Amino acid sequence: MPIISVDKSVVEKELGSKYAEEEPFGDLLFDYGLELDEVETETGTGKVTYRVELPANRYDLLSYEGLLRALKVFTGQLERSPMYSLVEPHCGRITLTVEASTKSVRPICVAAVLRDVSLSAVALASFIDLQDKLHLNLGRRRSLVAIGTHDLDTIKPPFVYKALPPKDIKFKPLNQPREFVADELMEFYKSDLALRGYLKILENEPLYPVIYDSQGIVCSMPPIINGDHSKMSVKTKNIFIECTATDETKAKIVLNTIVTLFSQYCTNEFTVEPVNVVYAESGEVKSLPQLNYRSETVYGDVANKKIGVQIPVDKMANLLTRMCLSAQVGSDANTITVTIPPTRADVLHACDIYEDIAIAFGYNNVEKVFPKTNTVAHQLPVNKLSDKLKENVAMAGYTEVFTFSLCSRADLSSNIGRHNVEEALSSAVQVMNPATIEFQVVRTSLIPGLLKTVSSNRKMPLPLQLFELSDIVLLDSSREVGARNERRLAAIFYGKTSGFEIIHGLLDRVMQLLEVKESDYAIEEADDAMFFPGRCAKIVCRWSASADGDKVSHSLGMMGVVHPSVLKNFDLTYPCSVLELNIEPFVL
Repeated sequence: MPIISVDKSVVEKELGSKYAEEEPFGDLLFDYGLELDEVETETGTGKVTYRVELPANRYDLLSYEGLLRALKVFTGQLERSPMYSLVEPHCGRITLTVEASTKSVRPICVAAVLRDVSLSAVALASFIDLQDKLHLNLGRRRSLVAIGTHDLDTIKPPFVYKALPPKDIKFKPLNQPREFVADELMEFYKSDLALRGYLKILENEPLYPVIYDSQGIVCSMPPIINGDHSKMSVKTKNIFIECTATDETKAKIVLNTIVTLFSQYCTNEFTVEPVNVVYAESGEVKSLPQLNYRSETVYGDVANKKIGVQIPVDKMANLLTRMCLSAQVGSDANTITVTIPPTRADVLHACDIYEDIAIAFGYNNVEKVFPKTNTVAHQLPVNKLSDKLKENVAMAGYTEVFTFSLCSRADLSSNIGRHNVEEALSSAVQVMNPATIEFQVVRTSLIPGLLKTVSSNRKMPLPLQLFELSDIVLLDSSREVGARNERRLAAIFYGKTSGFEIIHGLLDRVMQLLEVKESDYAIEEADDAMFFPGRCAKIVCRWSASADGDKVSHSLGMMGVVHPSVLKNFDLTYPCSVLELNIEPFVL
C-alpha cells in the first residue's frame, strides 16, 4: 500500500488544532477508512511527521494536498469537493504533435498546463513525490506511464514527440553538468540506484522517445529522465505537464490526478489549461485533459441491503457528499444521482459508491446481528491431509519452508536444465508487467524454491533437510479461470553425499502415511534434464478405475539426484536429492 508523509504543522494549519495531535488525527483517518501507519519525530528539531497508509486505488490521496482536502470535506470544513474546470488561454492553445515513429516504443502522449502557480518548497517537494508515487503505482515503474513536468517559461511551444536513434539524441539531463548522447546516457545511469531500474524499458530498442520544443531543446527522454533546461523550481510560474504511455486510460488518470491535486496553487484555483495533442499519422486532435464528470444512479434500498443498515436516502446523499461524491435524491425518494469527479478514478461500479456510504456512516455504527443462516465450518479435505503430512514429515527430521509462489522464467527453465524455454513454460501462468525479474511466472514446481532456499542457507551445518507442502498453478483450459491449483509435497536433502536413499525413505514413509500398499506404488526409471543421468525416477501409483477393473498406473511425481549443472546455477557445491509428489489424488 502507498504511504505518504504529512507534517503535523501542515495538518494543524489545514484542519485546525482539534485534529493536529496523534490520537485525534489517527481517529479521523480511521473514520475515513485510512490508517495512521507511523509517527516520526526528527531528532534535534522535534519536527513531527505523520505517515499515512492509503488504499492502492485512491490516487486522489497520493499527496498531502489531496488527503487534507478530502478530510476537510469529510469534517465539514469545506461544503463540498471543488469543481475543476478547463480555461482557454488568451493566446491560443499549446499543441504537442505525436509523430508516427513513436508507435514502436511509447505511442501515447497526453499533456496539460497549470498557469500562474505559486509553489513553496514544501509544495514543490510534494509535487515531485506525487510523480514518484504515480510512477511506482499506476505507472508500473514507468513501464505504462512516465511523467515529465517542466517550467513552461524556459521552453517554447509547439512541442513535438518523436522517436529517434540514440546517437541522434543529445541533451543535458536533469541535474547533470554536461550534455550526453542518449546511448552514452543509458550507460551512465547503469550505476544510478534511482534510475537504473528503468533502463530496461528502452534497452535494445532501435529508437528512443524524446520530446522537443520549437527551438530544438530536449524537454525529456521518457521514461528515463527530463532535460535540465526546463527544470522546475519554487520560482516556476507556469507548468507544462506531459505523460507518455503505452496505456491511454492510465495516462489520462495520471494527468487528471496531477492537475486536480495541484491546481489549488493556481491564482485562479482549480482551473487547468488544455493542450491539443495532434497525432501526425492520422491527423486526430485530442483536447487534454478532459476532466469529465459522470453520473451514476444508485438505489437506497439496495445500499441498505448491501451494508446491512437502514439509512434514509437524504442522509445517504449527505454521506456521499462528505466523501467528495456530490449526490442528489431523485424524484421517487429511492434513487440517488451521484456525480463522480475526475479525481475519483477508483469509482467503477455502484458497489464502490455503497462502500463510500458505509465508510462515511462508520463501520463501527453498523449494528451487529447474528447471521440468519447458521452453518458449521469444516476444514477442506486437502488442507486436513496437508496438515497431517506436514506434522509427520517434520517428525521425520525435515524443516518446513515457505517459498514465493512467483518465480523467474529462468527458475522453471534454464536454471533447472530445461533449455527449451517455450516447452518448459507451456503450462505456466505468466505475469503481465512483473514488478521484478524474480516474479515473472507462477511456479509450476516447488523444487526451484527449495533449491534457492538451500542456496541462501548453504553456510548452515550440513545436512540440510527441507520440505514444502503447498500449491503450484498449472494452465487448464477446462477451468473457468483458465488455470488450476495443485497441492504438492516437495523435499530436499543437501549434504556431503547425495542422500538419494534418504529421500527414497521419506517417500516410503509418506506412502505409508497415505495408506498406499507397497504393491500399489513404485519408482520407475525416467529421464529429466534436472537430474543426474541414471539417478532419476518417476513415482508411479496404481489403482483401479472401477471397483472390479484392472489397476491403472498414474505418474504422480519425480525424485532423483540433482544434476551438477543445475547445482551450479544455484551456487551449490554439494550434491543433493529432491522429491516432488502430487498429493491431491490421495484426498478422500
